[in-house]
Amino acid sequence: IEKFSLPKDEALKLMEGQPYKQELINDLPEGFTCPEGRTKPWGTGQAVLCAKSVVDTPYVIINADDYYGKEAYREAYKELTSDKEDSDVMNISMVGFILKNTLSENGGVTRGVCKVDEKRMLREIVETHNIIKTDKGAAVKLDEKEEEIDIESPVSMNMWGLQPGFFEILEKGFSEFLSQLNEEDLKSEYLLPTIIGALLKQGKVQVKVLESKDKWFGVTYKEDKEGVVAAIRDLIDKGEY
Repeated sequence: IEKFSLPKDEALKLMEGQPYKQELINDLPEGFTCPEGRTKPWGTGQAVLCAKSVVDTPYVIINADDYYGKEAYREAYKELTSDKEDSDVMNISMVGFILKNTLSENGGVTRGVCKVDEKRMLREIVETHNIIKTDKGAAVKLDEKEEEIDIESPVSMNMWGLQPGFFEILEKGFSEFLSQLNEEDLKSEYLLPTIIGALLKQGKVQVKVLESKDKWFGVTYKEDKEGVVAAIRDLIDKGEY
């Protein structure tokens, strides 16, 4: 295993779905070893690093088990292939979804609620837990209380448009993450939204928020499966998927 990334042939096998879970958990920067007893993957930040040896152009990151819709990919592609002005900070993008199009009928969900300025630039991501559907729209459920939230809010669904140079940022950040990790902590993860949120606060990146009105869906609860199967079947019947 090369430093930070799998060799090309191994990475390609991984992209084809081969079971490399344990190898990936042990794919750490020089000087670090996986804590005994850790079985949980290191998170989306390290997952992206595993593709470093096979990616040398702008690229899109998605969650493998989510459906994003065609519009999201069109917007991401358009942005990644457009000309960019020279800048001292890295330009990246994020496809934002409308909160109402990402909720579950079967319980609360966690969403990165975005604060966006008039130029569609991201100012802050607020990781918000237990967002539920209500008769009025949506609310954040806190114990026995419910705080209403704007159902039209833009939210992050972990669909990012990144540049090759972002791998170097991830490498450095991953070493810092590991150096601060308690040896007994077997579950903490190196996560893209947290990484990008911190870089945004530090002024090291600027994030353009692209808009998709497509309905996102995934299986958050086992009860979601029936609805997802029906939704995909409907898209196939319409010739859209």
